Amino acid sequence: MLASCVFSQAGYTQDTTAKTSKLTQEATRLRQQGAMGLQTFLKSHINDLTSPEIKTALDQLCQQRDCYASKLYWYTDLEKAKAAAKVSGKPILSLRLLGRLDTDLSCANSRFFRVALYPNSEISQVLRENFILHWQTVRPVPKVTIDFGDGRKLERTITGNSIHYILDSSGRPIDAIPGLYGPKAFLKQLKQAQIIATDLNKRSGTESENLLQQYHLRQLDRIQNQWRTDLSKLGIQSPPQLGESANNSTSLPSANVAGSLAVSKAVVERPIINAIQPEISDNKPNSLEIIDQAIWNRLAQLYQADAKLDNNSIALIQSKKLPNTTDTNNLSRVMRNFETVMALDTVRNEYLLHRQIHQWFLQKTETSDVNNLNEKVYAELFLTPSSDPWLGLANNDTYSAIDNGGFVDNSASRSR
Repeated sequence: MLASCVFSQAGYTQDTTAKTSKLTQEATRLRQQGAMGLQTFLKSHINDLTSPEIKTALDQLCQQRDCYASKLYWYTDLEKAKAAAKVSGKPILSLRLLGRLDTDLSCANSRFFRVALYPNSEISQVLRENFILHWQTVRPVPKVTIDFGDGRKLERTITGNSIHYILDSSGRPIDAIPGLYGPKAFLKQLKQAQIIATDLNKRSGTESENLLQQYHLRQLDRIQNQWRTDLSKLGIQSPPQLGESANNSTSLPSANVAGSLAVSKAVVERPIINAIQPEISDNKPNSLEIIDQAIWNRLAQLYQADAKLDNNSIALIQSKKLPNTTDTNNLSRVMRNFETVMALDTVRNEYLLHRQIHQWFLQKTETSDVNNLNEKVYAELFLTPSSDPWLGLANNDTYSAIDNGGFVDNSASRSR
């Protein structure tokens, strides 16, 4: 009987290995066909999309983790994305992130995109029909593993932010959506970006430049007017002005300050960052302090509906087996809390970061090239400049009693 069980197990393993190998080959072949290849794969496996082997093959084909939920095809080569955009006449939505979109431990905001935005039924349809999708790694994402010594480990990523750029078929930036927005708010951003991209596609030269300038001027005026309107709803009749929010300091910002820019990921990362960097020596004023946290929270309540998760996203979240959430009521609280911080991220990203990006476009400051613009965004808005290899975590003012402060740098030896 034992020999029979062993034989059966060996046969099952061989069958699974062969199936996985076949699916890998199929995904590799169909990926070369672009979005049409994805549709072919989905039709062939329509009744088995949630099996582990199919999920893995889909992630490989789409180059996105949890592709079975979003069904979106992503380019990882910008030149190929530009070629597809020229043929289709569609703009490019180019995501820049820390880590990779096709791995579980990419930066926090990109993970939130994968559960709250990309699987959303309305958003995924708009993305499939109206955009060419592309993602690119800015730098590897920092990871922390806490080993409890008894077989239990806690794995997290820390620091970093993500941004979606809207590009024309030549790769020229048209607009950008910084950080995490609620699903309905993100959908609004996509639709207005599609409209301006379509209009720009019909024009060239000076006429195109003027149209783009007018667009950003209107968006900046809209944000300023909405800011006053929203604060008036809260009974604040003399609201503070939205001023410059970019970091122009020559000193490197701390991870604590950078981490405060995105509430959703800060909720996850703050305990670990505080443990690594308990003291903050960075006393520079933070642009988020133009109003206090209580008012930001009240502003976010005005946009709570824009952060509502749809059924597809809820199903994906439920499938991820959250710890300590076997109780249905507890899982509901987790999702409500997530929606609350998404609404808060939405208002702060729009009023502070997006407003600054519109100003840069008006000033024509590093906005003609997406790589230069991205450098500026990460340095001055996300406060994680490429010049800082430690992403604000190397605090020389705090004594750790560990040789070299616990920092090990083998990057030079690996690059040789």
